[in-house]
Amino acid sequence: MATAINHFIGGAEFAGASDRHAPVYNPATGEQSGRVALASQADVRAAVGAAVAAAPGWARSTPLRRARILNAFLRILEERIDELATVISAEHGKVFSDAKGEIQRGMEVVEFATGAPQLLKGEFTENVGTRVDSHSVRQPLGVVAGITPFNFPAMVPMWMFPVALACGNCFILKPSERDPSASLLMAKWLREAGLPDGVFGVVQGDKEAVDALLNDPDVQAISFVGSTPIARHIYETVARTGKRCQALGGAKNHMIVMPDADLDQAVDALMGAAYGSAGERCMAISVAVPVGEETANALVAKLEPRVRALKVGPGADPEAEMGPLVTKQHLDKVRGYVDAGVAEGAELVVDGRDLKLQGYENGYFIGGSLFDHVTPAMKIYREEIFGPVLAVARADSYATAAKWVNEHEFGNGVAIFTRDGDTAREFAHDIQVGMVGINVPIPVPMAFHSFGGWKASLFGDHHMHGPEGVRFYTRLKTITSRWPTGIRAGADFIMPTMK
Repeated sequence: MATAINHFIGGAEFAGASDRHAPVYNPATGEQSGRVALASQADVRAAVGAAVAAAPGWARSTPLRRARILNAFLRILEERIDELATVISAEHGKVFSDAKGEIQRGMEVVEFATGAPQLLKGEFTENVGTRVDSHSVRQPLGVVAGITPFNFPAMVPMWMFPVALACGNCFILKPSERDPSASLLMAKWLREAGLPDGVFGVVQGDKEAVDALLNDPDVQAISFVGSTPIARHIYETVARTGKRCQALGGAKNHMIVMPDADLDQAVDALMGAAYGSAGERCMAISVAVPVGEETANALVAKLEPRVRALKVGPGADPEAEMGPLVTKQHLDKVRGYVDAGVAEGAELVVDGRDLKLQGYENGYFIGGSLFDHVTPAMKIYREEIFGPVLAVARADSYATAAKWVNEHEFGNGVAIFTRDGDTAREFAHDIQVGMVGINVPIPVPMAFHSFGGWKASLFGDHHMHGPEGVRFYTRLKTITSRWPTGIRAGADFIMPTMK
């Protein structure tokens, strides 16, 4: 029998008023494992109402108290990481070790957020004018919401809510309906850690829930991670209401391989960055750009046997390097991209479309695919595939490779492999991308820095977590004060100046 997956509102699970539900599948078997509630506008309003009621008390709580609750939540995550990773692997399909890695990266943001007392300190200047002092404070927005994708059901929410909570906001999470169970576990563990009821809520759902959050007058800010068309729509919708928005969109991450690079190191990096988590990562490397024919020939020769030897299996298999895709629809989409690459004339060096695993014939498995002689005009180069498909686009020079990166619609992540410091420095300075790796294939910033791309990969003024996250989830207030005992100078009708 399929497990019922509900909302979490006011400190408890809540079935909701809507009679709409959606199936949740085990991607390894293709069998239905759960049945998730799809929130109505009334359900979303109930979650917002609980948050509005809790917001004044939580905002008045001391930063130290908030930090201690997040510390307790962090300890629970450390103790129960296997439980959460098992749930993620079962609903998303990624291998168990990768699911644990996702949680650990999310925990780093929780650790960062426990520094809230330090993060929220303002500035003070004594005597900006005669007997006049000025200081600034950062205050919470109130009720904020996060809309998160299927590929990281624990990490991406943890990019958002720990910082939001540390800053004194109430947070409502709308996770992906494809793998929703992790959100409920985190909600229960936050309550167990001491978070007051209503401060953190979960509304499961689809577009109806998203639209209700975007248009609710009490929701002051929206954080979103997903595809670029939806990110653009959410940003434009939210901007019209005057709310804050940070919306991370799609990506097409390149890795330039220079002739002086250590090719074995580059190949190891490409295997993990292109095929880890079946390519369902916004920071996955999906285009390798070797510079020069000799470099390209050698790179493809080393990649081909490695891609053919990829160990594909269910997430629970400790030997598996790559699990299934998340849904049957996504499997069909990725296969369609491979078909398109062949039709456009790219050389399909390794074809993963026909992979079948004994005992898992109904699972959403696909093998790794490798294309060579891909050009910037091709669909498989232009569009985000979000699957285990690596395209090799051969460049005749570093200038050509950098030009391709800078002209691409997306500007999320990029890497270069080289031993030359001058080339690396020029690359880091000139490349039009938000997150840059030098001999690092997936340059995801640590939690005390901020995450986000450029161009069509980010809509809004603030990146996520780190110092940018604190700025996003707070409003700056500056107070100028004096205590002019005995001073009676009368009214002044000119622009005030300090003397």
